[in-house]
Amino acid sequence: MAIDGQLSRTLGPWQALSVVVGTIIGTGIFLKTATMAQFVGGINAIALVWICAGILSFAGSLTYAELSSAIPEAGGEYSFLKWGYGPIAAFLFGWMRFWIASPGSIAAYAVGAATFLNAVVPLDFIYGGIKSAAFIFIILFSIINCFHVHWGARVQTFLTILKSVLILGLIIGVFGWGKEIETTDLSLNFNGWLTSSANQKFLWSSFGLAMISALWAYDGWNNLPMIGEEIKNPQKNIPMALGFGLLIVLFLYLTINFAFFHVLTLEEIQGANSSKYPEALPVATLAAQSFLNQFGIPVISIAFVISALGAMNGSILTVSRIPFAMARDGIFFKGLSVVTASGLVPARAIIIQGLLASLFAVLGTFDQLTDYVVVSSWIFYALTASLIYKLRKENKEKQESSHNSFKLPGYPIVPFLFILTSIFLVINSFIQNPINAIYGLSIILMGVPYYYWNKFKK
Repeated sequence: MAIDGQLSRTLGPWQALSVVVGTIIGTGIFLKTATMAQFVGGINAIALVWICAGILSFAGSLTYAELSSAIPEAGGEYSFLKWGYGPIAAFLFGWMRFWIASPGSIAAYAVGAATFLNAVVPLDFIYGGIKSAAFIFIILFSIINCFHVHWGARVQTFLTILKSVLILGLIIGVFGWGKEIETTDLSLNFNGWLTSSANQKFLWSSFGLAMISALWAYDGWNNLPMIGEEIKNPQKNIPMALGFGLLIVLFLYLTINFAFFHVLTLEEIQGANSSKYPEALPVATLAAQSFLNQFGIPVISIAFVISALGAMNGSILTVSRIPFAMARDGIFFKGLSVVTASGLVPARAIIIQGLLASLFAVLGTFDQLTDYVVVSSWIFYALTASLIYKLRKENKEKQESSHNSFKLPGYPIVPFLFILTSIFLVINSFIQNPINAIYGLSIILMGVPYYYWNKFKK
């Protein structure tokens, strides 16, 4: 039996926190240090990049926290944009997420998990190998999330705890039993940073490129508001989960990077797996081998699989609420607004999203497609964050008299800095790769005819 458009507030603070941490920590923590080292050099510069990207993400998450506190509805940014800029802006965001960004992200995590599983257990016995395994991952986790929101949330909590334990185990193992290299300097001394031998070729453009890599590793903090309609006491639990979640992620990212430089030289890190050296071992695997020897590859491969699956499950749990909210508002396929009577989850939206992601994974087209919408994502980040000013202006008396609604610390400077940086990243994307940026905007604008056709039909 199915009913139309009703969700239930059943998720508590720990489940909300696991969605934030588990969705952010995916594959970047194991891979991105190599790319960043190629851009900016040693640990001092890399630490600064992680901190700056963390502060920017923290600013964005707290801005979203206040919006979610005031508008705790399904869809997250979709609901914010609908309130602030009207249905057309919200629809175009949802259109981009439904057709490209969300299934592309899910497919990327699934293929990543299958690829690293293949390093431990060769998948040749499955027809299609890695692609078939990715397909199975997506369908299996989509089905789990269709039963009840608690099922998906419990899986998310379990995988988040497990991946955090594995990351902490790697950090402890490296510092406790890894062989320290003699030239390692773990102090945060930035004196002479730009002129040191490791960073003498440093340019601010390189810093910006490293920031993009770090921001990719932090991506996912915006997912929690998408299930805002299913979180108990959202005025308290959403801001708490976003704030503490980002702090936990920042701590793990910084600590594991110091661990990498504890046992690996700069040259070893720069030569680790990246787009420049696709056949090399990941930097996390090299670090694990410092105390696990030949067992480093399978251990990190398993950790990578668990981490990627945790991020994939978090995405499946949250992003399906966007097409659900659109359908409930009557501007998308009506059937996607139906929820199950027993579990009160938008099962049709979850299944359709899973099938799209499976198609991307099998065809292997997700990388190029998701590259197209990077610039569009940052445009919507900036537009959404700008709504904090409208919220404060239009509800000033209500906000001042409410003791339950979260207030963004550092307003108006904090959201302004986030918006400014978002605009910079959009401009930089147009400069660095104008073709991808134009394709991305074209994908979004393709939704305009459908929106007005649907409106005219009604």
